[in-house]
Amino acid sequence: MSQPTATSGRGSAVWALVITSIAGFMAALDNLVVTTALPSIRQDLGGALDDLEWTVSAYTLTFAVLLMFGAALGDRFGRRRLFLVGITIFTGASAAAAMSTGIGALIAARAVQGVGGAIMMPLTLTLLSAAVPAAKRGMAFGIWGAANGLAVASGPLIGGTLTEHVSWHWIFWLNVPVGLLLLPLARLRLKESRGTGAPLDITGTLLASGGLFGIVYGLVRAPIVGWTDAVVLTGLFAGTALLAGFVYHGIRSKNPMLPMRLFRSRAFAGVNAASLLMFLGMFGSIFLLSQFLQGVLGYSPTEAGLRMLPWTGMPMIVAPIAGYLSDRISGRTIAATGLFLQAIGLGWFATVISADVSYAAQLPALIVSGIGMALYFAPASNLVMSSVRPEEQGIASGSNNALREVGGALGIAVMSSIFSAQGGYDSAQHFVNGIEPALWVGAAVVAVGGAAALFIPGKGRTATVVRDTDSEPAPVLESV
Repeated sequence: MSQPTATSGRGSAVWALVITSIAGFMAALDNLVVTTALPSIRQDLGGALDDLEWTVSAYTLTFAVLLMFGAALGDRFGRRRLFLVGITIFTGASAAAAMSTGIGALIAARAVQGVGGAIMMPLTLTLLSAAVPAAKRGMAFGIWGAANGLAVASGPLIGGTLTEHVSWHWIFWLNVPVGLLLLPLARLRLKESRGTGAPLDITGTLLASGGLFGIVYGLVRAPIVGWTDAVVLTGLFAGTALLAGFVYHGIRSKNPMLPMRLFRSRAFAGVNAASLLMFLGMFGSIFLLSQFLQGVLGYSPTEAGLRMLPWTGMPMIVAPIAGYLSDRISGRTIAATGLFLQAIGLGWFATVISADVSYAAQLPALIVSGIGMALYFAPASNLVMSSVRPEEQGIASGSNNALREVGGALGIAVMSSIFSAQGGYDSAQHFVNGIEPALWVGAAVVAVGGAAALFIPGKGRTATVVRDTDSEPAPVLESV
């Protein structure tokens, strides 16, 4: 009688891994897939530069703002049920984006895509965690992280290839058959689960959504209109004030959306700080390097993407191995090593970069960066999910993903500003003058993320007991 149960369990875990990895890949891919298609979109639909920027930013904005709310909805009404809702919204909005006949319609469809992605993305981790035995989660999260890392890094390649050889519309049409396939699979193969069952925290939702909207809006507008623009400053200051209110609410409220006591866990606080800093340095670097390969070295979008494969494709090889090792060694050790290698890779790139640098000179930096990124993605999700109670994993996933998105938006904004202050697009050498200091800043930020990861307790450390004011003691694991 035991064998069928075990087989069924393994089958359920494999299906959960496949479904959540594909869904996570789709949501992460749409962060950067549009960037290399912007010239073709402008040619077909028209629009000013600001309009084109919003085809990217509209998705980033709604995605980042609603991540925690999407996770909270899943915890309250059923994670599988909301996962299906998220896939449906994302798929429908993708079709609408593909059929857009004007730039305004495309921006609106992208914003709705972000809503679907925000509901879908954080629930992938909770559904996967519920289906995979604790002893195997490092490997499973490693594969999931590899899929997400590959999506983030290969977005410009996929977008450029489809635009160059087919049509920019297929950037969005690609999601439709995948989404339609995932819907019945998720309905039949994933088990339903819920969180604490507490009522929705309306006050916390409004404070978090408003705060994230102000900050992310300010960050995506700053490289376009400048950091001293009144709207940018208003968004940043108002967003910061609202998030401060969200923190206070999380401390004082009985059933907050995100209990601030979770950050008393060194594991939870450390991995979230490392995630924000990793995405800040990585997103900003990929954003500028993809332009360097095309604008300075003269590669087509497809050629540039192929030459970045030693970096962007490395997670598919290394991340599952790193996930396996994190189950047996220490997630902290693997994650910190990955961050330090990513920092070394970015610094190496800054050292060799020039207007006529050969690909052979770039290759070691690409490989080291790829290995570092893969080593980080593998254990990071496991560290997040194992640092909280099972019923709190939904909001833990949502908050970690929200911090990643804020880090990515901050990375593009900050490193673009450094680039603009030191260089520009008017000549190859001027571009190099701008990207070199930006890469050094990216390397330093990721290195600080590595230091933050070292504060996560290692394997075998005693778990901390984090208490609610009005509840029984709740163990919060601080190791993998």
